[in-house]
Amino acid sequence: MVITMKDYDEIRKRYLAGESQRHIAKALGISRNTVAKYCEGAAVPWERKTPERVSTVLTDETIDFIRSCLEEDETEGLKKQRHTAKRIFDRLVEETGFTGGESTVRAKVHELKQAMPAAYLPLLFDPGEALQVDWGEAFVYIRGSKEKVSLFCARLCYSCRPVVFAYHRQNEESFLDAFVRTFLVFGGVPAKVIFDNGKVAVKDGFGSHAKKQEGYTALSAHYGFEALFCNPAEGHEKGLVEGLVGWARRNILVPVPRVDSLQELNALLLERCEKYEAHRIQGKPASVGIMYKQEKGHLLLLPKYTFETAKCISARVNAFSTVRFRTNSYSVPVAYVGRVVGIKAYPEKVEIHFGGQKIAEHDRCFGQHENRYHLEDYLPLLEIRGRAFYNAAPVRQNIPPEVLQEWQENHTDHKTIIAFLKTQVPAEPPVIKDPVRIRAVDLREYDHLKEVSYAY
Repeated sequence: MVITMKDYDEIRKRYLAGESQRHIAKALGISRNTVAKYCEGAAVPWERKTPERVSTVLTDETIDFIRSCLEEDETEGLKKQRHTAKRIFDRLVEETGFTGGESTVRAKVHELKQAMPAAYLPLLFDPGEALQVDWGEAFVYIRGSKEKVSLFCARLCYSCRPVVFAYHRQNEESFLDAFVRTFLVFGGVPAKVIFDNGKVAVKDGFGSHAKKQEGYTALSAHYGFEALFCNPAEGHEKGLVEGLVGWARRNILVPVPRVDSLQELNALLLERCEKYEAHRIQGKPASVGIMYKQEKGHLLLLPKYTFETAKCISARVNAFSTVRFRTNSYSVPVAYVGRVVGIKAYPEKVEIHFGGQKIAEHDRCFGQHENRYHLEDYLPLLEIRGRAFYNAAPVRQNIPPEVLQEWQENHTDHKTIIAFLKTQVPAEPPVIKDPVRIRAVDLREYDHLKEVSYAY
């Protein structure tokens, strides 16, 4: 019989007042067994004992088998290749002749997983001992356009001093550039860098078996730090920086920033990271800033030579006065057609060099099969081939359509336009010996041929 709290209250009060169990049962209309159960306060009505059914098919051997499957998953650490309850049931049937139902196994798997909570060791680091790094993503407005950017997040393990940089892509150039800039901000280098198994850093393997990419190998050798990698699906091994990615998104990038350039965004990120020095983390003996000052004295000295982070290749300038890097083409002055030049691709720009001199620089393209033209690179050629002026791709890419339309409507002479454009060029294109000669073409011959064809 289920009794209410009011019934229980009456039973206890009447019993304590000296009434017999028989009299209480008769007065309240409750069985004597129920009164006997509750009168002395040895049992309470709000606690219900859940009946336990002992399974006859879940023997100790069966439970050990299920537990071994779950422990095997933890050892392998493969997030997408783990035992499901269905797979364990199938294995029990095939390997042990299990005769119970799948629901029984499913319930036991759930119970064992609940009994195996994740537990982590608290970690302590000495000043200058380690730096944790990670990548994240966020959205920002750049010149009014909503764009997804990649966030490189780094945090010193002793002081928890953060650094965050934004890039358009998570490629090797950005990865190496971010390290160089981070070490410059800190004014030194930690003894160890802890990272996950991203392809920008790891060529093959994972964790303690990871093989570094050549660029990361050279970087760690130059700056003198030991590169360590986490095991798969073990984000807690760099938990400090895992939290930093979320902190940067919530505290710096909310509301969504509106900036004119990535440089402006990175200045904002650095400013907010500096302000974080006033924060004191629970359990730490002092603020981030105070501990950071202590840690700076323990960092390794920066090398005298700044590491070259660019992706460097050689290419020949084609007949259109462009060079190609990763499916995209970039212009150089026409005087370099046919020459072999050096390309340095940085995270946000592409430089082109010849004979130790920089001859062109472009904002880097992040699409595919795009062309980037500097109009001044083609002025010598446009001066000679004026009739192609309005259809020239470098012209259409750099001069607004309404300006071109006005020039056409006014029949502005192309030489007048070229003379005007030359005044807008900040510096003369570099001069080299043995330039490529462009033969002038007499287009009047074309008009003559046209007249002859009409005569026929």
